[in-house]
Amino acid sequence: MARGAPRPTGEAFRALPVAVDAMGGDKAPGEIVAGARQVADAGAIGVLLVGLPGGMGDTGDLPLLECSEVIGMDDDPGQGVRRKKDSSLVRAAEAVRDGRAMAMVSAGNTGATMASALLRMGRLPGVIRPAIATPIPDPQKPHPTLLLDSGANAEATSAMLLQFAQMGAAYSSKRYGITHPRVALLSIGEEKSKGTPLIKETHAVLAEGGHGGFDFVGNVEGRDFFADQADVIVTDGFTGNVALKTLEGTLRFLMETLGGIFAQPELSDAAGTLLPHLLPLAAALDPETTGGAMLLGVDGVCVISHGSSSSVAVVNAITVAHDVAVDGLVDAVAASVKVDGAHEPVDASDAG
Repeated sequence: MARGAPRPTGEAFRALPVAVDAMGGDKAPGEIVAGARQVADAGAIGVLLVGLPGGMGDTGDLPLLECSEVIGMDDDPGQGVRRKKDSSLVRAAEAVRDGRAMAMVSAGNTGATMASALLRMGRLPGVIRPAIATPIPDPQKPHPTLLLDSGANAEATSAMLLQFAQMGAAYSSKRYGITHPRVALLSIGEEKSKGTPLIKETHAVLAEGGHGGFDFVGNVEGRDFFADQADVIVTDGFTGNVALKTLEGTLRFLMETLGGIFAQPELSDAAGTLLPHLLPLAAALDPETTGGAMLLGVDGVCVISHGSSSSVAVVNAITVAHDVAVDGLVDAVAASVKVDGAHEPVDASDAG
């Protein structure tokens, strides 16, 4: 399909596959292909594998979109996308743009995944910068808390943070069925006087109300991620990424420490008693169950999976990508952002 041609709609769109970058991730292509085959074997969702010919392993009967290049985890995001135009990431994004796929999934270079989607799919009208929305599992709630931006924009403005709130609320409503999501601003104190000049300015903007689609509940702190105070937590990409990595590292340390303690022979009885209660909690907090992060603000569905994704994470990522694409996530996000004609130059160099 030529660039600029109308994308399929209705039943034709729902019949499209999800494009999966087979070459992206620490465990690619083995775990990526395994997850893709599991989804395809289930029969409900189509999958289009994108990767090097002969370099994807046993792909079974999956349809393939071949490429000649791979953007590595250490490649510069913007330069990688611009120089490796026949890479698996770029071809996956183009498949969505050209109507060959309804969505794309990658566990590869996060910045390059964002840059591919941004430069090939383009931004939605009125969107200043796309943002990465990461679901944070919360055992206190039936659905995760969304954190955005979690790494796309190291620096932000109050106008950008307002749009992050709007887009995050639209995603929370569409994905989790929350009518009016509670949106909070990540800061160093609950009081509106706390935080950097950016946070104070954004607090004033959000507190004005009238932005539609969400209820602003004020500031939250880093300790409040699991306190059920908000459905969407908004911050700049630098702070969000640090917060996300801190949460991941803390949870990993906790689980490994408990595992080491329970492995001691003298604690075998205690382990047998406590593990049945702890394992469901560990499963609920496992990031592989959430399906990955969503890049909001581009004209297409793009799911960014964790670099260490296993086949389980890939299955969930493909499923989420399919579900939100069919449910009209892109249209919902576009409707949530007030178009003012203001755009900043497209610059993928700060994608993290």
